[in-house]
Amino acid sequence: MNEINIGEVFYRTAKDKSFERAEAVLKSLYALPVHRLSNTYDQVLAAARLKARFPISYADAFALATAQHEKATLITGDPEFHAVEHLVPILWI
Repeated sequence: MNEINIGEVFYRTAKDKSFERAEAVLKSLYALPVHRLSNTYDQVLAAARLKARFPISYADAFALATAQHEKATLITGDPEFHAVEHLVPILWI
């Protein structure tokens, strides 16, 4: 999971629920078999190129670029990803 998206999960949970809940969710993420991935300059540009081409948020562009780079399935319930579901496998939740 891209670190940008971990930050997104944190702030959304804090905003919608509470900071305490966001901290608990963050700890839960670290307990899961999820790899935390940082960004290189090239990966930042890959996300920027996707954002420029498709109607997705910048954070979602990082999730998409990461899935492409890692040849991974993107797991989401965000309807924005319908616009790019032809680019990576998506597991809809």
